[in-house]
Amino acid sequence: MTEIRLPFSELVERLSAIFVKQGLPGRVASVLATNCATCQRDGALSHGVFRIPAYVSTLQSGWGSPAALPEIDPGEGALIRVDAHGGFAQVALEEAMPLLRERVRTQGVAALAIRNSQHFSAIWPDVEPFAEEGLMALSVVNSMAVVVPPGGKTPVFGTNPMAFACPREGQAPYVWDQASSALAHGDVQIAAREGRALEPGCGVDAEGQPTTDPEVVLNGGALLPFGGYKGASIAMTIEILAAAFTGGAFSTEVDWSDHPGAKIPLTGQFLLVADPAYGGATGFGARVAALSDTVRAAGQERLPGDRRHRVRAEALEKGVALTQADLDMLAEYL
Repeated sequence: MTEIRLPFSELVERLSAIFVKQGLPGRVASVLATNCATCQRDGALSHGVFRIPAYVSTLQSGWGSPAALPEIDPGEGALIRVDAHGGFAQVALEEAMPLLRERVRTQGVAALAIRNSQHFSAIWPDVEPFAEEGLMALSVVNSMAVVVPPGGKTPVFGTNPMAFACPREGQAPYVWDQASSALAHGDVQIAAREGRALEPGCGVDAEGQPTTDPEVVLNGGALLPFGGYKGASIAMTIEILAAAFTGGAFSTEVDWSDHPGAKIPLTGQFLLVADPAYGGATGFGARVAALSDTVRAAGQERLPGDRRHRVRAEALEKGVALTQADLDMLAEYL
């Protein structure tokens, strides 16, 4: 398949134009476009332009309030609460960033609890900017119920991703992002589109029986948590943090039956940020770098984020990689 390269700024402009054409304010469109283009730039293809048809379908369905701007309740301590009012979590985070940074710098730690928010992307773009500023960040998001607990056949959890980022002296920030399910839902969709089977242990059919057919998983079946009960306990913890604590919806409460075409969960996000240098502490970044070197010396050739940074560097030099099919799809919405 022929690869076509576009400058990052041009891709952002095209995506932003698509979102504006769907009725989103320029400010919201820009945040979503930058987020989507960032995922494509860094090789996270299941969260890049692949998502645009589902974005458009959701925007046209009347689901949520995608143009809404968030309402920030600053409180007085370390916790900041945000009601996204049916809008996007990335926009809520963008709006709350200045206050969140101020709290972290003055108190050493701060948390953001976002509710009534739509999130349809990777979450490493939510945490990596903090690491680039010398901070440490951890975030979790719940989604629609597509994951069964071990031994079950009824989906209870979302894919419920989690992401972490921190600075590393002399190296790129240490950043990881992973679902608590065996696979990201987008990866299942890509496998179905390409006609590929899933690895064993990733999904079940409607009766809770193992299957490697992505179409079966997507149509009545479900994903499994990674690591069995261990992954399920993490998925449940994320439901508690992202929904019960924030006031957002549980994954089982996402009901878009009255909005045909809706694809984006309306749930919640929890974000914790800390300053390793608070109080004059030193050496954190150097210690993380030393630990990373120790892991590599032990035989792990690639650490989380290594591939992403390699793909990013190539994209910054040559442009963001797309296929002609990607460009044709985007052109349909412009």
